[in-house]
Amino acid sequence: MSIQEKCRVLKHQEIGPQRFKLTISSAYISSHAQPGQFVNVKCSDDYDPLLRRPLSIHSASSFHGRFELLYEVVGKGTELLRKTSVGNELDILGPLGKGFTVEQNKKIVVLVAGGMGVAPLLFLANNLGKTEQGTGKPPAIYVLLGAKKSDLLLCDRDFKELADQALISTDDGSYGKKGVISDLLFDLLDNEFSPEDLDNTTIYACGPRPMLQIIADISFQKKVSCQISMEAYMACGIGTCLGCVVKTKDGYKKVCDEGPVFKAEEIIWQS
Repeated sequence: MSIQEKCRVLKHQEIGPQRFKLTISSAYISSHAQPGQFVNVKCSDDYDPLLRRPLSIHSASSFHGRFELLYEVVGKGTELLRKTSVGNELDILGPLGKGFTVEQNKKIVVLVAGGMGVAPLLFLANNLGKTEQGTGKPPAIYVLLGAKKSDLLLCDRDFKELADQALISTDDGSYGKKGVISDLLFDLLDNEFSPEDLDNTTIYACGPRPMLQIIADISFQKKVSCQISMEAYMACGIGTCLGCVVKTKDGYKKVCDEGPVFKAEEIIWQS
């Protein structure tokens, strides 16, 4: 269940070019949020911009009663959000959407984050590290991070602390392997995982739609379970306006309500 409340800003940090992290106080959201869910944030005190901005929940601590959001300044709403000061209150609706489903029988998880796709996956990585699988211990965690260039790479240190192995690629080769993140995934599954490993692996991915389509194709080729977090333009965020639908094998589904997390095989990528 989601609620609408005024939440106080505890921290507001610049973590990269045009990229920021908000730490926000909310006992309810922090204790009810699940990895993959999001909140809808009102970016101004008036009606310009009219629509809220959907932001993935980056982390949540019920003990401290706070949660974190990552955002990139890409338009008027996020430009206004950047001007928010510590101590200010934000009108927030959440937690919203359907998050990731942890498959308890899988011994290996691969997190694939492209660009701002790190936002929900760090929350998931933290939870996976505390989750006992069928073996009675947490799964082995592989993290694949991709960005256009090194200064746009986010949260790599955080992921490295949580992962058994972290692999990084940049489009220009300024950090990690030169190339795209899908190449990292294909190499990992093809060269380092046995057929038995593949049977015991789940992929969780978040990033731009073209990247997700390639990740979904690779998971299908390798017959590996895969969940993806979809991005869409959202107006209401609660499933009433039908402005964020995505085509699936079961018809059109609302990203804000029936997602943003879907099984990769559900999505029909070509319209």
